[in-house]
Amino acid sequence: MKRRDEYEFFVYILSNRSHNLYTGVTNDLRARVAQHRRQTPGSFTARYKITRLVYFERFQYVNNAIAREKELKHWTRAQKIALIESMNPTWEELFPEEPVPAQKPANADSLRE
Repeated sequence: MKRRDEYEFFVYILSNRSHNLYTGVTNDLRARVAQHRRQTPGSFTARYKITRLVYFERFQYVNNAIAREKELKHWTRAQKIALIESMNPTWEELFPEEPVPAQKPANADSLRE
């Protein structure tokens, strides 16, 4: 069992090549990013192919992480972009060793007929 001071929570921002943004909170950043990269059908991140981790913050207490996520979700797009670029000016993938699934063409299902 983890000691109280060993817990970690993360607020993160994912992006795609067009810089569409998704903000979330989790206690396991690698696992959560992997979930997004599996692109669950019907999800916002799958619809816009948002798979690149471009920003995150670490918190010890879940309440602080949730409060920060809510704060960021109320920010303007320009504010979020400024935040990302303050820490990651070139929008580098922060988990480059984690595989990003190959994108199938949007009309791939119609090609099976």
